[in-house]
Amino acid sequence: MATKVVPLTDHIVLQPIDEEEVTVTGLVIPDSAKEKPQQGDVVAVGPGKMNDAGVVETMDLSAGDRVLYQQYAGTKVQIEKVDYIVVRFADVLARLDQNGAD
Repeated sequence: MATKVVPLTDHIVLQPIDEEEVTVTGLVIPDSAKEKPQQGDVVAVGPGKMNDAGVVETMDLSAGDRVLYQQYAGTKVQIEKVDYIVVRFADVLARLDQNGAD
């Protein structure tokens, strides 16, 4: 049976997108020189955070969105041999529109 990840409050579960290991010119980048990925695909979104007025502030993201997140944000987890990162909504910088016009 597969485990379903259900984030709480204003947490978002992302599947990080790995950077390419070879540059355009064919140079292989060693693991020690790679930067932490800052893009991820949204797997699940929590219900939102309750504000001071007692109203739940929902998040404008849904599963399948691709986002940019802060470089050192979140907690890495591995569930059933799949790597995820759990971040707070405040750590998400932008949604990437993959259907945007040039």
